[in-house]
Amino acid sequence: QVQLVESGGGLVQPGGSLRLSCAASKIIFSTYTMGWYRRAPGKERELVAGITVGGSRNYADSVKGRFTISRDIAKNTVYLQMSSLKPEDTAVYYCYANRNLVGIYWGQGTQVTVSS
Repeated sequence: QVQLVESGGGLVQPGGSLRLSCAASKIIFSTYTMGWYRRAPGKERELVAGITVGGSRNYADSVKGRFTISRDIAKNTVYLQMSSLKPEDTAVYYCYANRNLVGIYWGQGTQVTVSS
């Protein structure tokens, strides 16, 4: 069974940094688009960042210049480096793996809270 396991969330002060990790199992990692969504209380789910099979990256306008997505194919892991965090970044962050004609898989989510 496919598993995406996130880690790295927590409480951080405004201006701080966190790195989220998402380890994938039971998929051919290099054939999937990987990325992160988030859902803040009372808000709709938002695509934060994605990285395609070819390595192209895309970001939500709200995180451009502050967040960086990367992957380690050898470790079947995708990362989200978050810097200059703001209170509005507070949300549950979900990792996903998507492949055309196969479907999309989701992680269980990890809470990120930005507060002083």
